[in-house]
Amino acid sequence: MSTENIEDITQTTLRHYEQTAEQFFAGTIDHDVSQNIAALLGAIEAAAPFRLLDLGCGPGRDLKAFTAMGHVAVGIDGSARFVEMARAFSGCEVWRQDFVKLDLPAEYFDGVYANASLFHVPSAALPQVLRDLHATLKTGGVLFSSNPRGDNREGWNGPRYGSYYDYDTWKRYLTEAGFVEVQHYYRPPGLPRDQQPWLASVWRCVRDRTEA
Repeated sequence: MSTENIEDITQTTLRHYEQTAEQFFAGTIDHDVSQNIAALLGAIEAAAPFRLLDLGCGPGRDLKAFTAMGHVAVGIDGSARFVEMARAFSGCEVWRQDFVKLDLPAEYFDGVYANASLFHVPSAALPQVLRDLHATLKTGGVLFSSNPRGDNREGWNGPRYGSYYDYDTWKRYLTEAGFVEVQHYYRPPGLPRDQQPWLASVWRCVRDRTEA
C-alpha cells in the first residue's frame, strides 16, 4: 500500500467523523468504558498522578474522566471538530495529529490510551504508528488498546476504514514494536465470546538499553 493510498484512507475516515461529530458525541457520551480505564491505570507502575495520552480522544469523554481522577491527560485526534469539542468539554490540552503522521515527545507519557482508535490505521502503516507510541512512552509505561476483533481482514465499512485483527496477529504487531503483554480480555464483560466483539489489551513498553 502506497503512502498516497494511506493518506487517502485516513483522510476519508476523518471526513466522516468531521461530518458526524455531534451525532458521535451524543451516541457515545454514556458508554461505560470504566473497565478499560481501570485496565490502563492499574498496569502503570509509576507514582500517580500519571501523564496520559488519549489517542483518538474524540470529543473528550475519557479525557474528562482521567482529569477527574487527578491525572494529567493530553488528547490527540485527526478531526479538527473533535479537537475543538474535546478542548471545550474536558479542559485538556488536545493536539490535532493524524495517526500516521504522529509527532510526539520522546519518553514522556506514563500511559497511552487507544480506545477504539488504532483499528482505523491501515495495516501497512501500523508498525510505524506502534513504534511512535512506544517511543513516546517512558520505559515501563503502558499502552492500552481496544479494537473490534476479527479474522485479520481490513477494508471499508461504509465511509470508515478498519483493520480487524485476531489476538495472535495483534500480539505479533505489538511484540515487534517492543511491547510485552500485561493482559488481554474481550468486551463487553460477562457475555459469551460470540457476543464480545471487542478485543482489549494492555502492553508494557520495554527497552534494551544496551542498544542505545
